[in-house]
Amino acid sequence: MPFIEVKTTEDLSAVAAGLKSALGDAITAIPGKSESWLMVNLVGEQKMYFQGSDAPCALFSVSIFGTATDDAYDDLTCRLCAIAQQYLQVPPERTYVRYREVDHWGYNNFNF
Repeated sequence: MPFIEVKTTEDLSAVAAGLKSALGDAITAIPGKSESWLMVNLVGEQKMYFQGSDAPCALFSVSIFGTATDDAYDDLTCRLCAIAQQYLQVPPERTYVRYREVDHWGYNNFNF
């Protein structure tokens, strides 16, 4: 049950479908995770500042049920930075990736 939220200064209307698909491919960096359970929230045209500048930037917030290895997180971070560059024209040095491991996840009237 992964969830990825993308917040960025950039307009997402022209790239939303491609971005969503790319995130579906990227989540497989975490063993056992796939697009079949992935929920995505895309939030564009945000007023964001990074390092005191309003130049294009992006934040990827990734929540997963359970845990993952450092290597898996490193792989996913590289994939998400590449996605930011390709779809948002936001360079890796202006991209943050935040991870959250969740112990309890509710779905369809029950909890995992």
